[in-house]
Amino acid sequence: MKARERKRAKMVAKYAEKRAALKAAGDYEGLQKLPKNSSPVRLHNRCKLSGRPKGYMRQFGISRIDFREMALKGLIPGVKKASW
Repeated sequence: MKARERKRAKMVAKYAEKRAALKAAGDYEGLQKLPKNSSPVRLHNRCKLSGRPKGYMRQFGISRIDFREMALKGLIPGVKKASW
């Protein structure tokens, strides 16, 4: 899944200018002819460590489970373990 997301991110970057130009011109038929994965809407946030799509914490770029494990080990400064 991580590889698939990287592939989609590359495709979004590749077609970004073309997509913006077609949108500005109002050419929606041209937009439909672009590959589906070139749309930025199809990108999904994933945990950098485990690749987990759910429970993603945008501020840290990891899932809630990995955040909790790292906080428990003391790898994240300023986070104290409360009753969780």
